[in-house]
Amino acid sequence: MTGTDTKPKRYIALIYTNETADQAMSEQEGQETMASYNAFSEAARQAGVSDAGEALHATSMATTVRVRHGQRTTTDGPFAETKEQLGGFYVLKCKDLDEAINWAARIPGAKNGAVEVRPIMEFE
Repeated sequence: MTGTDTKPKRYIALIYTNETADQAMSEQEGQETMASYNAFSEAARQAGVSDAGEALHATSMATTVRVRHGQRTTTDGPFAETKEQLGGFYVLKCKDLDEAINWAARIPGAKNGAVEVRPIMEFE
């Protein structure tokens, strides 16, 4: 890329929250949280920043796949035990990392969890 390249770059914003705490929310808290996510999604779409985004089912629905020495094994649940679990993501189109971080800070999960921002590798 040259210094004059203004094509937006893509970043993934991985949303990590405490799944147990999320499931313990009251119905009203859950509705307020979803309204916050819907408002963020709409703002990101309106700004032309949102490329994609999805919520994920609980880690109890996950299956981890490994292949070792040509043998496939599957394990129920996530790969690692952590205090926070991956609950969803957004793919953001931004001019640079600073803009992606600014958008990630607006994701509701950043208030009580963490949002990891990583550049997406673009292959030609």
